[in-house]
This record gives sequence, structure tokens and C-alpha cells, in this order.
Amino acid sequence: MNEFINVFKKAFIFSGRSRRREYWMFVLFSAIFNIVLSIVDAIAGLNIAEDMGLLSGLFSLLIIIPSLSVTIRRLHDIGKSGWWILIALIPIIGWIVLFIFSLLDSQPGSNAYGPSPKESNSDYAMAK
Repeated sequence: MNEFINVFKKAFIFSGRSRRREYWMFVLFSAIFNIVLSIVDAIAGLNIAEDMGLLSGLFSLLIIIPSLSVTIRRLHDIGKSGWWILIALIPIIGWIVLFIFSLLDSQPGSNAYGPSPKESNSDYAMAK
């Protein structure tokens, strides 16, 4: 849950790097919240369209910017430019490429986008 909150704290920060864990925990909690809100919408009759409820729609709008920023930082973590996010505009193939990129391990050490958050977290754990 900390990763989900951290993504919101860094919602407007498009520089730097994000680990796989931070990215996937954000995706997981976003999906869980969206499912729960969709159920609440259906039970309360808050559907504003056939496939979208009021609460789940508002939540989707709320997470647009944090989703973009964490995805761009995730691309930075593997050494890719944030502009690679635009590959998602290509139906199916672009989504697959972006999915594969999100599964790749962090680039070790520093890269053009900053120091590795993986190594700095392990240094923190060792010092603790």
C-alpha cells in the first residue's frame, strides 16, 4: 500500500526511476479499487453509462496523471526514454511491448535518469 501512496505523492514527477515493485503494486491496488468501486456503483445504481459507474469513472480520472508518471519512471528505470509510453497508442502490439518493458528488471547502477532505486533501497536496509 505504501507504493500506491508514494505514486500519488510523486504524481507530477516525471523524472527519476521507479522500481518494478512500485509500478506493479500501483497497478494492483488501482485494479482492486476500481473493481470495488464498480461493484459499489452497480449496487447503488450509480451507472452513468452502460459500462461505467460514477465512482469508478471518477477514480479512473484521478489516477490518469499518477499512472502516466509511474509508467514513465518505470521506463526510465530500464534505461528507456519516457516517450516510449506512446507505443501504447499502437493497438495490441504497443500494449504488449509496454507490458514486456514493465516486466524487465532495473538497469543496475546509475543511468541517464538517475541512481538505481533498487540499490539505494538495499543500502538503506543494510544501514538500518
